[in-house]
Amino acid sequence: MPKDSAKRIWERFQNESLTSKDLLAATDRKPIRIIPGVKIVKIGGQSITDRGRAALYPILDEIVENRRRGKKIMLFSGGGTRARHAYQIALDLELPSGFLAAVGGPIALQNARMLQMLLAKHGGIHIGAEQFEMLPLFFKLGCIPIMLGMPPYTYWEEIPLKGSIPDNRTDTGTFLTGEFLGADSVLYIKDENGLYTEDPKKNPKAEFIPKITVSELKKMDLGDLVVERVVLEYLSRAKNIKFIEIFNGLVKGNVTKALSGKHTGTRIYKD
Repeated sequence: MPKDSAKRIWERFQNESLTSKDLLAATDRKPIRIIPGVKIVKIGGQSITDRGRAALYPILDEIVENRRRGKKIMLFSGGGTRARHAYQIALDLELPSGFLAAVGGPIALQNARMLQMLLAKHGGIHIGAEQFEMLPLFFKLGCIPIMLGMPPYTYWEEIPLKGSIPDNRTDTGTFLTGEFLGADSVLYIKDENGLYTEDPKKNPKAEFIPKITVSELKKMDLGDLVVERVVLEYLSRAKNIKFIEIFNGLVKGNVTKALSGKHTGTRIYKD
Protein backbone atom coordinates (compact mmCIF):
# COMPACT_ATOMS: atom_id res chain seq x y z
CA MET A 1 0.00 0.00 0.00
CA PRO A 2 1.45 3.44 -0.94
CA LYS A 3 2.67 5.49 2.00
CA ASP A 4 0.32 8.33 1.19
CA SER A 5 -2.76 6.08 0.69
CA ALA A 6 -4.29 6.99 4.04
CA LYS A 7 -3.87 10.67 3.26
CA ARG A 8 -5.40 10.27 -0.21
CA ILE A 9 -8.37 8.29 1.16
CA TRP A 10 -8.91 10.92 3.84
CA GLU A 11 -8.78 13.75 1.32
CA ARG A 12 -11.25 12.03 -0.95
CA PHE A 13 -13.74 11.34 1.82
CA GLN A 14 -13.24 14.85 3.11
CA ASN A 15 -13.76 16.58 -0.20
CA GLU A 16 -16.59 14.54 -1.73
CA SER A 17 -20.14 13.88 -0.63
CA LEU A 18 -20.91 10.34 0.45
CA THR A 19 -23.75 10.45 -2.09
CA SER A 20 -21.35 11.21 -4.94
CA LYS A 21 -21.72 8.67 -7.74
CA ASP A 22 -18.00 8.83 -8.47
CA LEU A 23 -17.06 8.20 -4.85
CA LEU A 24 -19.54 5.34 -4.52
CA ALA A 25 -18.17 3.75 -7.68
CA ALA A 26 -14.63 4.09 -6.34
CA THR A 27 -15.58 2.16 -3.19
CA ASP A 28 -16.96 -0.81 -5.11
CA ARG A 29 -14.89 -3.84 -4.10
CA LYS A 30 -15.30 -7.46 -3.11
CA PRO A 31 -15.14 -7.82 0.68
CA ILE A 32 -13.21 -10.53 2.49
CA ARG A 33 -15.03 -13.70 3.48
CA ILE A 34 -15.44 -13.60 7.24
CA ILE A 35 -16.11 -17.35 7.63
CA PRO A 36 -15.30 -19.11 4.33
CA GLY A 37 -17.24 -22.29 3.67
CA VAL A 38 -20.08 -21.57 6.08
CA LYS A 39 -23.39 -23.22 5.15
CA ILE A 40 -26.34 -20.90 5.68
CA VAL A 41 -29.62 -22.79 6.09
CA LYS A 42 -33.09 -21.47 6.81
CA ILE A 43 -35.75 -23.86 8.10
CA GLY A 44 -39.17 -22.69 6.97
CA GLY A 45 -41.60 -21.84 9.76
CA GLN A 46 -44.96 -22.67 8.22
CA SER A 47 -43.59 -25.21 5.75
CA ILE A 48 -41.46 -27.23 8.20
CA THR A 49 -41.47 -26.24 11.89
CA ASP A 50 -45.24 -25.90 12.15
CA ARG A 51 -45.60 -29.48 10.89
CA GLY A 52 -43.97 -30.79 14.07
CA ARG A 53 -41.66 -33.71 14.66
CA ALA A 54 -42.61 -35.76 11.59
CA ALA A 55 -41.22 -33.04 9.33
CA LEU A 56 -38.56 -31.49 11.54
CA TYR A 57 -36.77 -34.43 13.18
CA PRO A 58 -35.46 -36.07 9.97
CA ILE A 59 -34.14 -32.71 8.77
CA LEU A 60 -32.31 -32.10 12.03
CA ASP A 61 -30.87 -35.62 11.90
CA GLU A 62 -29.31 -34.83 8.51
CA ILE A 63 -27.98 -31.52 9.75
CA VAL A 64 -26.35 -33.17 12.76
CA GLU A 65 -24.75 -35.86 10.60
CA ASN A 66 -23.35 -33.25 8.20
CA ARG A 67 -21.98 -31.23 11.09
CA ARG A 68 -20.20 -34.38 12.32
CA ARG A 69 -18.58 -34.62 8.91
CA GLY A 70 -17.02 -31.21 9.45
CA LYS A 71 -19.40 -28.85 7.71
CA LYS A 72 -19.86 -25.44 9.34
CA ILE A 73 -23.65 -25.08 9.41
CA MET A 74 -25.60 -22.09 10.69
CA LEU A 75 -29.39 -22.37 11.04
CA PHE A 76 -32.07 -19.70 10.81
CA SER A 77 -35.72 -19.92 11.79
CA GLY A 78 -38.87 -18.68 10.08
CA GLY A 79 -41.95 -17.34 11.83
CA GLY A 80 -44.65 -19.50 10.30
CA THR A 81 -48.37 -19.46 11.01
CA ARG A 82 -48.12 -17.65 14.34
CA ALA A 83 -46.34 -14.73 12.66
CA ARG A 84 -49.09 -14.55 10.04
CA HIS A 85 -51.67 -14.45 12.81
CA ALA A 86 -49.85 -11.55 14.47
CA TYR A 87 -49.62 -9.72 11.13
CA GLN A 88 -53.34 -10.19 10.53
CA ILE A 89 -54.29 -8.74 13.92
CA ALA A 90 -51.87 -5.80 13.57
CA LEU A 91 -53.20 -5.03 10.09
CA ASP A 92 -56.77 -5.13 11.35
CA LEU A 93 -55.76 -2.60 14.00
CA GLU A 94 -54.21 -0.44 11.24
CA LEU A 95 -50.75 -0.50 12.81
CA PRO A 96 -47.74 0.48 10.65
CA SER A 97 -45.41 -1.94 8.88
CA GLY A 98 -42.65 -1.31 11.42
CA PHE A 99 -44.87 -2.69 14.13
CA LEU A 100 -45.54 -5.83 12.07
CA ALA A 101 -41.77 -6.28 11.74
CA ALA A 102 -41.39 -5.82 15.51
CA VAL A 103 -43.96 -8.49 16.40
CA GLY A 104 -42.85 -10.92 13.69
CA GLY A 105 -39.32 -11.20 15.07
CA PRO A 106 -40.21 -12.62 18.51
CA ILE A 107 -42.24 -15.39 16.88
CA ALA A 108 -39.28 -16.44 14.73
CA LEU A 109 -37.26 -16.28 17.95
CA GLN A 110 -39.62 -18.81 19.55
CA ASN A 111 -38.89 -21.21 16.70
CA ALA A 112 -35.15 -20.59 17.00
CA ARG A 113 -35.29 -21.46 20.68
CA MET A 114 -37.15 -24.68 19.92
CA LEU A 115 -34.52 -25.62 17.34
CA GLN A 116 -31.82 -24.96 19.93
CA MET A 117 -33.45 -27.22 22.50
CA LEU A 118 -33.82 -30.03 19.97
CA LEU A 119 -30.16 -29.69 18.92
CA ALA A 120 -28.70 -28.91 22.36
CA LYS A 121 -27.19 -32.39 22.83
CA HIS A 122 -25.51 -32.03 19.42
CA GLY A 123 -24.00 -28.60 20.09
CA GLY A 124 -26.96 -26.50 19.02
CA ILE A 125 -26.57 -23.03 20.50
CA HIS A 126 -28.91 -20.07 20.13
CA ILE A 127 -27.12 -16.78 19.61
CA GLY A 128 -28.31 -13.19 19.58
CA ALA A 129 -26.82 -10.18 17.84
CA GLU A 130 -24.56 -9.48 20.82
CA GLN A 131 -22.90 -12.91 20.40
CA PHE A 132 -22.49 -12.73 16.64
CA GLU A 133 -18.75 -12.01 16.82
CA MET A 134 -18.26 -15.28 18.70
CA LEU A 135 -19.26 -17.38 15.67
CA PRO A 136 -15.65 -18.44 14.90
CA LEU A 137 -15.34 -19.85 18.42
CA PHE A 138 -18.68 -21.67 18.20
CA PHE A 139 -17.70 -23.32 14.93
CA LYS A 140 -14.29 -24.28 16.32
CA LEU A 141 -16.05 -25.97 19.25
CA GLY A 142 -18.26 -27.96 16.87
CA CYS A 143 -21.46 -26.05 17.65
CA ILE A 144 -24.45 -25.48 15.38
CA PRO A 145 -25.28 -21.77 15.81
CA ILE A 146 -28.97 -20.89 15.50
CA MET A 147 -30.50 -17.45 14.98
CA LEU A 148 -33.91 -16.08 14.19
CA GLY A 149 -34.14 -15.18 10.54
CA MET A 150 -35.84 -11.80 11.04
CA PRO A 151 -33.50 -8.84 10.46
CA PRO A 152 -33.50 -6.30 13.33
CA TYR A 153 -35.16 -3.43 11.47
CA THR A 154 -38.30 -3.58 13.67
CA TYR A 155 -39.89 -0.11 13.86
CA TRP A 156 -37.41 1.14 11.26
CA GLU A 157 -38.57 -1.33 8.64
CA GLU A 158 -38.33 0.05 5.11
CA ILE A 159 -41.56 1.24 3.54
CA PRO A 160 -42.97 -1.81 1.68
CA LEU A 161 -43.05 -1.68 -2.11
CA LYS A 162 -46.64 -2.90 -1.99
CA GLY A 163 -49.13 -3.27 0.82
CA SER A 164 -48.26 -3.14 4.51
CA ILE A 165 -46.56 -6.48 5.20
CA PRO A 166 -42.80 -5.95 5.84
CA ASP A 167 -40.66 -6.73 2.80
CA ASN A 168 -37.69 -7.74 4.96
CA ARG A 169 -38.66 -10.88 6.82
CA THR A 170 -36.92 -14.12 7.72
CA ASP A 171 -35.76 -15.07 4.20
CA THR A 172 -34.13 -11.66 3.99
CA GLY A 173 -32.38 -11.75 7.35
CA THR A 174 -30.97 -15.17 6.51
CA PHE A 175 -29.67 -13.94 3.15
CA LEU A 176 -28.06 -10.79 4.56
CA THR A 177 -26.25 -12.81 7.23
CA GLY A 178 -24.92 -15.21 4.61
CA GLU A 179 -23.70 -12.34 2.46
CA PHE A 180 -21.91 -10.76 5.42
CA LEU A 181 -20.20 -14.00 6.47
CA GLY A 182 -19.06 -14.74 2.92
CA ALA A 183 -21.22 -17.72 2.01
CA ASP A 184 -21.35 -18.86 -1.62
CA SER A 185 -25.05 -19.65 -1.37
CA VAL A 186 -28.06 -19.68 0.94
CA LEU A 187 -30.27 -22.75 1.34
CA TYR A 188 -33.99 -22.47 2.07
CA ILE A 189 -35.68 -25.63 3.33
CA LYS A 190 -39.35 -25.67 2.35
CA ASP A 191 -42.09 -28.23 1.77
CA GLU A 192 -42.00 -27.75 -2.01
CA ASN A 193 -39.45 -28.83 -4.60
CA GLY A 194 -38.60 -25.22 -5.32
CA LEU A 195 -39.91 -22.48 -7.58
CA TYR A 196 -42.95 -22.97 -9.81
CA THR A 197 -44.75 -20.75 -12.29
CA GLU A 198 -47.68 -20.79 -9.84
CA ASP A 199 -48.31 -22.08 -6.34
CA PRO A 200 -48.33 -25.88 -6.86
CA LYS A 201 -50.60 -26.29 -3.84
CA LYS A 202 -53.26 -24.29 -5.68
CA ASN A 203 -52.47 -25.39 -9.22
CA PRO A 204 -51.06 -28.94 -9.56
CA LYS A 205 -50.27 -28.19 -13.23
CA ALA A 206 -47.84 -25.40 -12.31
CA GLU A 207 -44.48 -25.76 -14.09
CA PHE A 208 -41.37 -26.44 -12.03
CA ILE A 209 -38.37 -24.15 -12.63
CA PRO A 210 -35.07 -25.93 -11.78
CA LYS A 211 -32.81 -22.93 -12.37
CA ILE A 212 -33.19 -19.30 -13.36
CA THR A 213 -31.39 -15.97 -13.06
CA VAL A 214 -32.68 -12.98 -11.15
CA SER A 215 -33.31 -10.96 -14.32
CA GLU A 216 -35.13 -13.85 -16.00
CA LEU A 217 -37.32 -14.30 -12.92
CA LYS A 218 -38.14 -10.60 -12.78
CA LYS A 219 -39.23 -10.66 -16.42
CA MET A 220 -41.67 -13.48 -15.65
CA ASP A 221 -43.38 -11.21 -13.11
CA LEU A 222 -44.92 -14.14 -11.25
CA GLY A 223 -47.93 -13.54 -9.04
CA ASP A 224 -46.36 -15.50 -6.18
CA LEU A 225 -42.85 -16.51 -5.18
CA VAL A 226 -41.43 -19.14 -2.85
CA VAL A 227 -39.05 -16.57 -1.27
CA GLU A 228 -39.44 -12.93 -0.30
CA ARG A 229 -39.19 -10.72 -3.37
CA VAL A 230 -36.67 -8.34 -1.84
CA VAL A 231 -34.19 -11.23 -1.59
CA LEU A 232 -33.93 -11.09 -5.39
CA GLU A 233 -32.93 -7.43 -5.19
CA TYR A 234 -30.25 -8.21 -2.63
CA LEU A 235 -29.02 -11.19 -4.65
CA SER A 236 -28.59 -8.99 -7.72
CA ARG A 237 -26.27 -6.73 -5.67
CA ALA A 238 -24.47 -9.46 -3.69
CA LYS A 239 -20.67 -9.55 -3.55
CA ASN A 240 -20.29 -13.08 -2.19
CA ILE A 241 -23.47 -15.08 -2.69
CA LYS A 242 -23.73 -16.55 -6.18
CA PHE A 243 -27.12 -18.23 -5.84
CA ILE A 244 -29.89 -19.21 -3.48
CA GLU A 245 -31.46 -22.64 -3.51
CA ILE A 246 -34.97 -23.62 -2.44
CA PHE A 247 -35.64 -27.32 -1.97
CA ASN A 248 -38.00 -29.81 -0.38
CA GLY A 249 -36.72 -30.83 3.04
CA LEU A 250 -39.45 -33.44 3.43
CA VAL A 251 -37.64 -35.65 0.90
CA LYS A 252 -35.05 -37.78 2.73
CA GLY A 253 -31.50 -37.02 1.66
CA ASN A 254 -32.22 -33.61 0.15
CA VAL A 255 -30.63 -31.72 3.03
CA THR A 256 -27.41 -33.70 2.66
CA LYS A 257 -27.40 -33.21 -1.11
CA ALA A 258 -27.85 -29.46 -0.79
CA LEU A 259 -25.18 -29.14 1.91
CA SER A 260 -22.81 -31.08 -0.36
CA GLY A 261 -23.30 -28.53 -3.13
CA LYS A 262 -25.44 -30.75 -5.35
CA HIS A 263 -28.29 -29.16 -7.29
CA THR A 264 -31.29 -30.24 -5.23
CA GLY A 265 -34.26 -27.94 -5.91
CA THR A 266 -34.48 -24.58 -7.63
CA ARG A 267 -31.39 -22.41 -7.95
CA ILE A 268 -31.83 -18.70 -8.49
CA TYR A 269 -28.55 -17.28 -9.75
CA LYS A 270 -27.14 -13.81 -9.61
CA ASP A 271 -26.79 -12.44 -13.17
